[in-house]
Amino acid sequence: QVRLVESGGGLVQPGSSLRLSCAASGFVVDYYSIGWFRQAPGKEREGVACISIVDGITLYEDSVKGRFTISRDNAKKTVYLQMNSLKPEDTAVYYCAAGGILSLLTADFGSWGPGTQVTISS
Repeated sequence: QVRLVESGGGLVQPGSSLRLSCAASGFVVDYYSIGWFRQAPGKEREGVACISIVDGITLYEDSVKGRFTISRDNAKKTVYLQMNSLKPEDTAVYYCAAGGILSLLTADFGSWGPGTQVTISS
């Protein structure tokens, strides 16, 4: 069992940047990856990026490649999502989740944070 808490969301203008953090807590780290997901109003939850906490291998959804970067700091038990060149369509609640494989599928993740709101608006 791992508990995850997201932070770093907010309201920013198009073209700006945000860095989201996913902080993990728990005495036993028994998972392989951390994924970032987002859910926009009226849309299904979609995978954005995923990183192996073991070896740092990453996976990105095509629409965010070149704009978003996922990284980890294992000493801090934290995974980050650096989001650059933000667009209005990036507006969503962003969630992090712990899973057993590199994946962008919600079904592959079992522990979820409560989410943080990201709003991109002029």
